[in-house]
Order: sequence, then C-alpha cells, then structure tokens
Amino acid sequence: MRWPVWADVVMVLLVTASSMRDGAFTSGGGLGELSVAAAAVAGLSLAGRRRWPLAVTAVTVAAAGLWGPVLPLLVALFHLASRGRTGLAVTGAGIALIVNVLVHPALSLLATRSYGPALLLALAVVLGLWSGSRRRLVEALAGQVEHLRIERELREQAARVAERSAIAAEMHDVLAHRLSLIALHTGALAARKDPLPAQVTERLALLRTASTDALTDLRDVLGALRSTPTHPSSDRPVPVLRDIEEVIEQARAAGQHIETALAGDPEQAPAAHRLAVFRLVQEALTNARKHAPDAPVRIRIDYGPPATLIEVTNTPGLHSTPAVPSGFGLVGLRERVEALGGHLNAGPGGAGTWRLAARIPHPVTEQNGSRT
Repeated sequence: MRWPVWADVVMVLLVTASSMRDGAFTSGGGLGELSVAAAAVAGLSLAGRRRWPLAVTAVTVAAAGLWGPVLPLLVALFHLASRGRTGLAVTGAGIALIVNVLVHPALSLLATRSYGPALLLALAVVLGLWSGSRRRLVEALAGQVEHLRIERELREQAARVAERSAIAAEMHDVLAHRLSLIALHTGALAARKDPLPAQVTERLALLRTASTDALTDLRDVLGALRSTPTHPSSDRPVPVLRDIEEVIEQARAAGQHIETALAGDPEQAPAAHRLAVFRLVQEALTNARKHAPDAPVRIRIDYGPPATLIEVTNTPGLHSTPAVPSGFGLVGLRERVEALGGHLNAGPGGAGTWRLAARIPHPVTEQNGSRT
C-alpha cells in the first residue's frame, strides 16, 4: 500500500534537508560546498524512486560514496529491499562503502551522525504512516476473507437449491409418466364394449378422474422447476428414468476403462434411488475423466433391499491432475442422498485412490409383513 502523496513529499524534503545540513556542518557551515549540492541532488532524486529505481540508486550510491550523505542511500536501499530486489540493495550498499573508504571524504559513512530532534520527529511520522498502512491492509485482507467465506456459503446454498430443483423436476417426469399410464389404462377399460359391473365402472371413473387431477396438480406445483417446460399436447413422450448403462457406455466410448458390478433388481428400488444412482455415477465418471483420464474406474451398485449401495473408485492415472476442491457437485449430491435418508462419503482412499460411496435405505412400511 503506497503512502499518500503529501507524506512522500514530506519524507523527501526532510531527508534532503537533513542531508544538506549534515553536509554543511561537516564542511564548516557553507551551503555552497559540493557535498551539500550532492546531498541535495541525492535527496531530491528520491521522488522518482518508484519510476526509476535503478537511476535513483545509482545517484544515491555515488553521492554517499564520494561525499557521504547516508540518508538518501538508506531510503533508496529500503525501497529496493521492500520490492524484493535485495541483491541489488546489498550490492549498492557494498559499492558505496568501498568507494567511501577509498575516496575517504570529509563525511565518512562509518562515522557517527548527529541529526538532532528533527530526525526523531520524522521517524515518528514514518512509523505512524507504516502502522496505519499495515492496519488498513489487515482490515482489507480480513474483509476479503469474509467476502470469500460468504461467497462460498452462497454457492453451496445455490448448489443445494439446484439439486433440489433437479430432484423435483425428475420426480415430475417419472410421476407424470406413471399417472399418465394409469389414466390411459383406466380409460381403455372404461371404453370396453363388454359391459362391466356398475360398481367396477364407477371405480374406474373415479380412478381415472383422480389420476388426471393428480397429474394436473403435479404439473402445476412442480412444472415451474423444470429447465425446459413440458408440452403435453406434443408428440414428444414425457421423459422417464434414465438407464445407468447408457451413461457407462457413453463414458466407455469416450475412452474410459470401466469395470462394473451390478447386483439386485433396479425395479425393486424406488424411482428416487435410481435417479440418485444415475447422478452419482455420472458425477463420479466426470470427475475421474477430468482428473485421472487414463485411470480404470470400478463401479459397484447393489439395489438391495434393504438399501441401495453405490461405490465408485478410481486409481491415480499416469497423467493425473490435482483436483480443485470446489466441491459444489458433491454438495448437491450429498443434499440429494441425505434427502432420501442416506449418507454419502467422498474422498481419498487407500493407495492414492479416490472413492465415492453412498448408502440409501429403502422405505419400509409394515403391511402383512412385506414391503409395499
């Protein structure tokens, strides 16, 4: 953080005046001496130390070595060191000392100086400016850290909301498909030529009306959460559950080496579980392709019951890149799994592997001792 302009001007004038006074005192009180002129040139040159650091260093080194004004040299060397050019600062100090010893001017760099109380006043101002600059810098860094913390929390919250919206949209697709089938089949049964008992006909009409109303309510409540609106009147079918084999084959076609171990009947698992399995495998394959493209991936899925288990592991590849720990994809997945009553673990495993594992328990209701 740079000083204010007025503070820099005051510092340059104080250094110049103190150096000229020191040179005049050493030469017997005359301001026309060459040492006084050299001190003035060296002191005033400090005003350009940020724009021409090498030229200012050369002027102050020459003045200090040949005539002895040390304050401009100290400021120039401090400026170089504070900008990380320590080697150049040390070299300049060494040259000034060697030239001063060889030339041996009246004002030696090795002699004790007495600048009086003016230097103490200048030192107090400089220390105050430094303290204020440091305090403002610390406050700015603290504000930046707080801003980053809030930004990360907002991004995590957005990831959770997006995942919830995706869950709602997916369930809308699945339930709309199932309810449409119910309405279709009940309508077909009611339209049969063979007469049905009046009670059966009444029940079919009630079932068709209930399924149609439920479908309408579902679309009204959840339809706004879809990224692309559905059009019931179009010929495009309503999306249904996606097949996990499809995303695996797509990854294999992209060059990934995938080993799968599937157990259980997917139809025995709830639709929300199958959607979660698809998202978990999709995210794990994407991360593996991004950070270890040539590493083999092992996928194990067990649809249960009593729980749906998913485990995806990959070893470090030959061309692995370190993962950037943003974690917002995992935040959304964890939100999905926890909403289903399960838990998700993701992180490094043994021997440098990466492991993503989730367990989602099946919903169980007691009805004649069986799951319904």
